[in-house]
Amino acid sequence: MSVVERRLARVVTTPPAAPGFIGPGHTAVTVLEARDFAEQDPFIALMDDRLDLTPGAEAGAAHPHAGFETVTFVLEGELHDPDEGVLRAGDVQWMTAGSGIIHGEHVVPHGFTRILQLWLALPPHARWTSPRFETVYRDDAPVIREPGAMVRVYSGGSGDVVAPTRNHVPVTLADVALEPGASISLDVPASYNGFVLAIDGSVTVGSDGIAVGKGQAGWLDRVDAAGPGVLRLTGGPEGARVVLYAGEPQRAPLVTHGPFVGGTRADLVRASHDFVNGRFPRMSELLRAARPT
Repeated sequence: MSVVERRLARVVTTPPAAPGFIGPGHTAVTVLEARDFAEQDPFIALMDDRLDLTPGAEAGAAHPHAGFETVTFVLEGELHDPDEGVLRAGDVQWMTAGSGIIHGEHVVPHGFTRILQLWLALPPHARWTSPRFETVYRDDAPVIREPGAMVRVYSGGSGDVVAPTRNHVPVTLADVALEPGASISLDVPASYNGFVLAIDGSVTVGSDGIAVGKGQAGWLDRVDAAGPGVLRLTGGPEGARVVLYAGEPQRAPLVTHGPFVGGTRADLVRASHDFVNGRFPRMSELLRAARPT
C-alpha cells in the first residue's frame, strides 16, 4: 500500500490574546471555534489560555461538561487542585465528560501558567458514556528521538512508539521540538484531519516547504483515502516547538450550547436537565474513588 505524503492546505494566523472569562490576569487566544466544526472534525474548539493571577487566586470555579472530551495540555507553569492534584508543564489530562461531569472546583495556578484546552468530539455511540479521566505525565509519555529532533507522544504514535492513552476516537497528540534545520517524519494516517500549532520558532511542512510560524496553525490537506500517511517537519532558522493534533473525523451531526455538546438540541436540553437536577458526578469524586486504599 502506498504511503500518502501529508501536506498543508492552509495556514491560519491566530487572533491576538483577548481578556478571558476569569477576569484580570487571564487572557486567551481562540485557536479553533465550534462553529467551524465541519472543517475541524473531530476537533470542536481549542483555547490557548494564559493565566497570570494574584498568588493563591482560583482559576474560575466548578463547572459542568457533557457530551465530549476535554484535553488539557500544560505548556508552562502549574495547576494545583486539592482534589484533582497537580498538573505541571508537559502534563496532559484527558477527561471524558460523556454523560456529564463537574470539574475545576479549586484550581490554583502557580506562577504564570499557559495551557491548551481542546474540546474533542466523541463518536455518537460513546457520547453519553460514563465520565472518566486519564493523566499522562510528561515523564511517562513515550519519546521519539532523532538527530536534532524530539517528539513526546501523548496519544496515538508513530512507528514503534505508541502512547498507552485510551481513546474513543483515534487521535495523535504530540509535542515536537526541532533544532534549526532538523527534520523528522511522523506517521499521520491519510484519513486523519489535523493541524500543527507553532508554539515557538517556525517549521516547514512536507516537500512543499510551506512554513508555519509562532502564533499560526497549519492545517493538513483533507485526503479522501484510507491507509498510511507521513508528515515531514523541518525546523526553521531558530528551530521550532510545535504541537501536532490529528484525528479520525467522525462525520456526525454536532451541536453545542455552553459547556454541553450533543447530536441534537434535545441532547443539550437533556444534559442541562441532568446537571440542574444534580446527576453529574464531580471529578474529585472520581479521583478519590480511583486512589488505592
